[in-house]
This record gives sequence, structure tokens and C-alpha cells, in this order.
Amino acid sequence: MPPNAVSRPADSLPACGNEQELLQSKENPNASKQTGVLFEADAETNDCALAGDITQLKKADKRKLKWVWRNIILFGYLHLAALYGGYLFLFKAKWATVAFSIVLYTMGMIGITGGAHRLWAHRSYKAKWPLRLILITFNTIAFQDAAFHWARDHRVHHKYSETDADPHNATRGFFFSHVGWLLCKKHPDVVAKGKGLDLSDLRADRILMFQLKYYLILMPLACFILPTLAPMYLWNETLMNSWFVATMFRWCFQLNMTWLVNSAAHKFGGRPYDKHINPSQSPYVSAFTFGEGWHNYHHVFPWDYKTAEWGRYTLNMTTAFIDFFAKIGWAYDLKSVAPETIERRVRRTGDGSHELWGWGDKDLTEEDVKHVLFVDKTK
Repeated sequence: MPPNAVSRPADSLPACGNEQELLQSKENPNASKQTGVLFEADAETNDCALAGDITQLKKADKRKLKWVWRNIILFGYLHLAALYGGYLFLFKAKWATVAFSIVLYTMGMIGITGGAHRLWAHRSYKAKWPLRLILITFNTIAFQDAAFHWARDHRVHHKYSETDADPHNATRGFFFSHVGWLLCKKHPDVVAKGKGLDLSDLRADRILMFQLKYYLILMPLACFILPTLAPMYLWNETLMNSWFVATMFRWCFQLNMTWLVNSAAHKFGGRPYDKHINPSQSPYVSAFTFGEGWHNYHHVFPWDYKTAEWGRYTLNMTTAFIDFFAKIGWAYDLKSVAPETIERRVRRTGDGSHELWGWGDKDLTEEDVKHVLFVDKTK
């Protein structure tokens, strides 16, 4: 466990007891009900789950989506431009431009994963102001809305996962959870539940609120203008390569990799921690999002700063980033989950794919044993 890490056993967690949720349910019986834990205090069992069966609550109404044609046109152009940018990235752009695009992608992804997600949305660790300044800069490069709004919507996503209050409700299908949710107006439940969240911790962060206040100035500079001008003036790149590679292709690729967490990581992969929820374990998504694809674990224990059970850096660059700053004292109070708590949850709700199970398990059949080949390496 890295320095300043804090392990939180579930036995010490208080029950949820959400009075506001109960009041809203009485006022509107059709309103989305809580289906997931967000912070430790939401847990109602000793393995960090909600009490009762939530599977029947995960659904989508049959409302007709109201498309936002401005967004459809802009995202359409973006993806066409990115296709051309991908060609230039591979065959035409200078190596400096290619490297610059990768650096911008890395910075932007860390700004989302280490900043908007693990720091501000989940409060899974604390950061001193120099690190918060770095993260807000990286986050602005990524342009996925202001970190304040990103964190608010993500909290709603966890608390009301896969209900109408979930901004990218995966029960509406792969396309909707990937990008469709950005092409139509929000469901009224998303807006209502977002207004009901306590965001006082976000509002108290002066760096976060500075970005929010000046976002329409900072974002165009960080995401579009400077990434286009830098290659032109620093190593004499063409305008076409600068715009379509360092800006359009880089931004579009980053958006789609992030969106895969909402779509692919809610559909494909094992569910070793909870087989009753759709979020799954996806090493492929983790590779491109620096550790965000271990999604079954993350939805079960969302306050773990690693977003994964293991602290391996291979497919979790964000954890390495946070651990580095923990060593120099800029990140602290890193939250994790006690191993015995994880084991309890795996045994109770897991799908059997966790490495906790293996040879000699009680559910190992005689037929399985017949097909095992033993190799004697001593001969």
C-alpha cells in the first residue's frame, strides 16, 4: 500500500439512511431509485453493498429521445475530421507532431481519470493545490466539460446507475451509453437527481471553481488553439497536420476511449465482484484509459483511488501518477478497501472468475478434473 493510503473496512461503515431519497420517492413514485453506492457512507452491508434487490430498478423508460441537432452535426464533423487526422497521423505528420499528440492525449486522460474522476467525483484521495492545478490544466486540455459538471454527472451515474437518472444509462443500448447520450436532451431524472446532490465539497475548491468560471476562455485555448499553433510555430508543421492530427484526431480518439468506459465496460467482460450489475472488467479499455476499465470493481468500491483491486501499474497509469505524487506529499489520504472486505464481496456476489477461485474449489466437477493435464517438470 502506498504512503498515506487509508484502508476502509466495511465493518466500520455507517448505514446509508438517505432521508432525501425517501421523500422524493413519496412525492414521485416513478422517480429513479438509488441503485449504487457512491461514497463509503452509502454502504448498507458489511461488504459495501446496498441492502435488498436492485436489479428490478435498473431499466429505461420508453420515452422518445429529443435529439440536439447542433451536437449531432458537430460530433459528425469531429469524427470525419478525426478519420482524416488518423490517416495524417500514420502517414503524413512529422514525428514531433505525432509525439506531441500522444503527450496531449496522456495529459488529457490523466486530467479526466486522476482529476475529474478519482479526485473530484469520488474523493478517493486528497491533493494539495499544486497537484490540483496540474490536474485542472490537464482536464481543460481534454475538454469533456468543466470538471465540476463532470464530477456532478458522474456522481449521479454511480448513485443511480442504469436508471433514467443515469446520464449514460447502459440499459438503453451500446450506442446510447457510448455517445448517444450527448446527442439528445437529458432525461428529467438526470437533472432532478443532479440538483439533489451535495456538491459543497466541489464548490469549496477554488481551483475547480476558477476553471468553471472561465471555462469558455480556457478550454478553447487548451484544447484547440494552442495544440494547433504549437506544431506550426515550434517545428514548422503544416496547418492541416496541426489541426487534424494534434487537435481533431487526438481529441476525438480521447473522447471515444473515455466513452468506452460507459459502453464497452458496461457490457463485455467478467464480473468477479458483483455478477448482478452490468459494469465489467475490461483490460482493453484500461489500457487506453490508464486504469478505468476495471469497472466491475469500481462500481462495487467506487472510493478506492486505484479503481482496481490490485495496484499494478501496467494497465493503470493513473494509479502510478497518484502514487508518485503521494511519495512527494502532494497527494494524501489515499483510500483503499480492506482485503477481507473484498473477499467477502467476491464470495457473496462474484461470478466465480476472480482468482480467489481455482483448483480444489467445491464447484469443480469431476468432468472438469478429467480434462486437466498435469505436467511433471522434475523429470
